[in-house]
Amino acid sequence: METFARKKPFVDIILPNYNKGKFLGEAINSVISQTYKNWHLYIVDDNSSDSSSEIIDKLANQKNITIVKLYKNKGPSFCRNYAIRISKSKYISFIDSDDSWSNNKLEKQIDFMEKNNLNFTYTDYTTFFEKNGKKKTQRKMPLRDYFDYKTFIKDSSINTTTMIITRSILGTIRFRKIRLEDYLFKCSLLKNNNIAKKFDENLASYRILRNSRSRQKLKNIYWLWHINKYCNKLNFVSNIISIFCISINSIKKYGIK
Repeated sequence: METFARKKPFVDIILPNYNKGKFLGEAINSVISQTYKNWHLYIVDDNSSDSSSEIIDKLANQKNITIVKLYKNKGPSFCRNYAIRISKSKYISFIDSDDSWSNNKLEKQIDFMEKNNLNFTYTDYTTFFEKNGKKKTQRKMPLRDYFDYKTFIKDSSINTTTMIITRSILGTIRFRKIRLEDYLFKCSLLKNNNIAKKFDENLASYRILRNSRSRQKLKNIYWLWHINKYCNKLNFVSNIISIFCISINSIKKYGIK
C-alpha cells in the first residue's frame, strides 16, 4: 500500500527570473522549505547579467529543480510558457523571483484543491517594500472569496505568486508577449468558464519595487485599455468601468506614502 506522502499529487513551480539576484535566494528558499514535498521547481533565467547565475548554479545537483538559462532575453511570458511546456505535473504554481511563500502554502492550498476538486485557487498576501535594508510591511491584502471573469475585469487582485491551477484547464492558453501578460492570462482562464476560489489564508509576500510595472500607472492604464478592447472585446463603457475599478484597487494595493 502506498504511503500517504506518495498519494499526494505533484505540483510544478514556475519561477522566471531576470536580474533579481538580490532577492532570488529568498524566493527559492521559500520553495525549498515547503512542508509539502511533492514539488518540482523550474527556474528559467532570462539572460540575467547580475549575480543570479551564481545563486542558481548552487542548485544544479538538486533532483527536484530544473534550471534553464536563456542566452537571449525573451521576457517573462516566454519564460513561463517554456516552463509550462516542459513541466508535467497535475498542478502548476507560480512564484516571482522577488516574492516569497509561507512554508505551508503548498500543503494547505493543494489540500484545499484536492478536497474540493478545484482547478484554480489563490490566497491572500501581504505587500511589503524595503527601506534601508529593512522590510516594511505595507498592508495585508484580503481578497474576495472567488473571481469569475465579470468580477475579475473590475478587480484584478489575484496575485500570480499565490495562484495554483490544474494543467487540465490550460488547453492552448499561454502567456502572451504583451505588457500586463498575467492579467490577460487570468482573463483567458476565467473566460473559459473557470472560477477562481480563494483559500482563506495569507500565505505569500509580494515585494513592491519602486520601478516595478505595478507602479507605472499610465502605461498600465494604456495596456489595460488595449487588452480589454482587442483581447477581451469590451465595449467603450465596459472598458472605462473596468479601468476605473482596477485603478482604484491598484491604489489600495500599491500606493506607498
